[in-house]
Amino acid sequence: MNAEEPDFLRTARASYDTLAPDYAAHVPDGPATRPLDRALVTAFADLVRENGPAPVADLGCGPGHGTARLHALGVPVFGVDLSPRMVALARRTHPELRFHVGTMTALDLPPRTLGGIAALHSVSHVPTEYLSTVFAEFERILVPGGQVLLAFPAGTDDRTRLTERFGHDVELDCHWHAPDTVTGHLARAGLLVHARALLDPDEDGTDEHGKRERAFLLARKPPAGQPKRTAT
Repeated sequence: MNAEEPDFLRTARASYDTLAPDYAAHVPDGPATRPLDRALVTAFADLVRENGPAPVADLGCGPGHGTARLHALGVPVFGVDLSPRMVALARRTHPELRFHVGTMTALDLPPRTLGGIAALHSVSHVPTEYLSTVFAEFERILVPGGQVLLAFPAGTDDRTRLTERFGHDVELDCHWHAPDTVTGHLARAGLLVHARALLDPDEDGTDEHGKRERAFLLARKPPAGQPKRTAT
């Protein structure tokens, strides 16, 4: 790995390598059990297909639940995760799909490659000061008109460090971004939010993030010929 890789990537990789064997058993597939989550993922897939045949990357794919759902919706998709053990788990669980080790701060893809990017709960491990770097990378690799779907536990730009999960010792920082903060960073990268939803916390206790609202943002890279607008 790059010696200059940010610390948050190294600690997240080590933590998820430790958690991988137990993660799928403890963390539910949200769209499989939550109708509103499922509807938003389906809308994202529809928008991607309408824009053309370019593939989608499911970034921070974990065990591959979201990747498999997008595949079932008819979207050409592959998964990317920074944890080699998570990628190995996803490959075993979904052998018909492609999964790769990588980070969303520096994707090994040429410009204008992807028709869409799904990042479902993975940006919660990205510090606020790195969001612009991540979203600039999204803008670089999206085709004109490409779509972004973000889902993350909403907060007030605060942070929690987890030192234990599922009985394992970890060092995992969770950044609870405010939706307006994320929207601003997307706009500065040239990705314009065109839909947003703020869903109430689960009442049945299945939400791994406790009593936090779940934010969903749909953003788009401007189509060809439309001037790129950035926030000031």
